[in-house]
Amino acid sequence: MLAAAAAAAATTPSLTRAADDKQSDSPNEKLGVACVGVKGRGGSHIGAFAGRKDADILYVCDADSSVGNSRAEGIAKKQRKPKFEEDIRKVLEDDSVDIVTIATPNHWHALGAIWAIQAGKDVYLEKPVSHNVSEGRRIVEAARKYGKICQTGTQSRSNP
Repeated sequence: MLAAAAAAAATTPSLTRAADDKQSDSPNEKLGVACVGVKGRGGSHIGAFAGRKDADILYVCDADSSVGNSRAEGIAKKQRKPKFEEDIRKVLEDDSVDIVTIATPNHWHALGAIWAIQAGKDVYLEKPVSHNVSEGRRIVEAARKYGKICQTGTQSRSNP
């Protein structure tokens, strides 16, 4: 089910509909999602998860409280209103969060992903994954050490 949820975040809205029939109706299979960085590309992450039967956005996390609170209000039209948090570290303390999507400014991508993986979360990470090979290697090492998934999107590479 995680693969289906990650695929939903990575696809365009028209392609997401194809994944809708694969959503589980079981409350036991509902994934808790935290969207970190929600002004630009993070809005697409919200659009991919809000209103799905198999996912619940639990947190909107953004350094800009006006942007974050506005996104949380928008999400409330499709599901219950998520909590707003400015500090990713507080979001990562919540065991009900299964997936963290990261669309922060680029210099936060690697550190946010590593922190989330260390906290036991699977991660969907926007590109660039890292600023250098060393940061990317550390993400891979963390994912392997903690047995977590870290996926990144390269949608524009296959867009018509």
